[in-house]
Amino acid sequence: MKKIKLIIAAIAMLSLVSSSAVYADGFAPGEGLYVGAFAGIGTGIVQPKVTTQGASGTNTGRKNGGTFEATEGGLGLAGVEGGAWIGYGYKMGDFYAGFEGEGAWGDVEFKLTSSTGIELDIGKTAVTEVTATKDWTSGAFGRLGYYINPNALLSFRAGILASKFDVAYTGESETFYAGGPSFGVSLESTLAAIDPNLNLRMDTVYTDYLTSPISGIGTNTVSGTTDLKGANSEITGSALSARVGLTYSFFDINSLF
Repeated sequence: MKKIKLIIAAIAMLSLVSSSAVYADGFAPGEGLYVGAFAGIGTGIVQPKVTTQGASGTNTGRKNGGTFEATEGGLGLAGVEGGAWIGYGYKMGDFYAGFEGEGAWGDVEFKLTSSTGIELDIGKTAVTEVTATKDWTSGAFGRLGYYINPNALLSFRAGILASKFDVAYTGESETFYAGGPSFGVSLESTLAAIDPNLNLRMDTVYTDYLTSPISGIGTNTVSGTTDLKGANSEITGSALSARVGLTYSFFDINSLF
């Protein structure tokens, strides 16, 4: 029994060595298990819509209701970001299929200022500035691609990406989460002069955050009023990121069989 175990262990070690020998000249870009890191620039558009129903009766401290909507342009997001990829890919002749996850962090933000203070709650300090920072994003994607040549891969990906936004305004701060479908295109090329398994990757990602309702901005509550009708708020947004990074392939699952 002991000899059988030793034989099995020897065969397993031999298979791993054989696998390493097969890829001694390097994986194709995106092939096998890979990890990577990137840095880039993030931009985006935020389009808010707020409908206030105002107040009636004795609550004369409130104005009549109305709707504010950014129908053109919106508020611009801008900043830098960095993050990491991890994934696994299959080379099938000239074609490629794989899946990957990513996480990114940065300081992509927008700032909105007003010369007139906005009163969110009766008796509270009026707001003249609001900032929102995209703290992090995380998502999972499927990838399909084509090898332009043995050392260059053009691929497309689609999946779901979610983000955390930190919102701050006069004396207050809140956290919001948003997510939606995300699409990207990548060009990846081997850096054979450095390492046959190391690749340079250029990546562009678009994310649609869809339309999300916001129950309210501010944690203050109004007391002593019974005729405040309130407001409905929603926000629509999208983001575009351009990155450059490095990936490294180091394991083929076929080596286990």
